[in-house]
Amino acid sequence: MQEFSCCTSDIEAENLKDWVETDECIKACGLTRSTVGISSDSLLDPRFAQKLCSPPCYQECPNIVDLYFNLAAGEGVFLPKLCQASSNARRGMEEIKSSSAAAAGPASGSAAVACAPGQSETGFVSGAAMAPL
Repeated sequence: MQEFSCCTSDIEAENLKDWVETDECIKACGLTRSTVGISSDSLLDPRFAQKLCSPPCYQECPNIVDLYFNLAAGEGVFLPKLCQASSNARRGMEEIKSSSAAAAGPASGSAAVACAPGQSETGFVSGAAMAPL
């Protein structure tokens, strides 16, 4: 029997803590409840990126999008750019691996903030602010 141990990371969804996602969001975003942990490697899977960036997930499941936005940012990738590239099959995921899709870090001493779609700097989601892809 295989044992797993739980641990935490610094990446967490800020908008809806302790929220249990609906089955509809889990399915729309290409996730399963039996998944153990998440990895930024999933963002390089074109099928997963397509589901994550699909309107049923991206526009209706802000907690999942917020979580993956922060995960992508931790890897230097801007999630809206990833979604834009995944919607154009000819460009594919190779562009995401290149520097053109990486989010540049703030200059020393600056306080630039990147927010997930529909999220303000205060961390609250505004439904009207969720821009369609």
